[in-house]
Amino acid sequence: MAAVLRRGAAGLLSRLQTSAPTVRTLSSSKSFSQNIPSCLWKLGRLNHVAIAVPDLEKAQSLYKDVLGAQVSETVALPEHGVYTVFVELGNTKLELLHPLGEKSPIASFLQKNKTGGMHHICIEVDDIKAAMTELKKKKIRILSEEPKIGAHGKPVIFLHPKDCHGVLVELEQA
Repeated sequence: MAAVLRRGAAGLLSRLQTSAPTVRTLSSSKSFSQNIPSCLWKLGRLNHVAIAVPDLEKAQSLYKDVLGAQVSETVALPEHGVYTVFVELGNTKLELLHPLGEKSPIASFLQKNKTGGMHHICIEVDDIKAAMTELKKKKIRILSEEPKIGAHGKPVIFLHPKDCHGVLVELEQA
């Protein structure tokens, strides 16, 4: 009886091994990696995802009191026309944005999106000046002539969303 069970199990194992689907992954594709141009600068990690919020106190309370996240104090950034709050997530951050004045870009965003929403993503770069030079050559519009100092005290630039598939991209010097 044991021999019959062993043969049955071996036959089943054999069928499972031969009928398993083949899985192909993008990371093993040589042609994809060969198409990536070399740059004088390197794209780094995702620093944060920014969310425009109409009520900063309610948003802070959601992340701190309801979800239990570590939430920073509110910081005013007059040069950018925003109040910012950072929510720590372990592997990245959320940046809560609220208008600082009527001319704030966040005020106009909230006029179109009354309940708020994702505003931009921020990716670190190792050389922001080299990134600017190369991106301009590649016809990617940068929304300022020079980097400004961002919420982390580091130089930042923003790339035009129409050149980035509808996403406002912030690059921050690492």
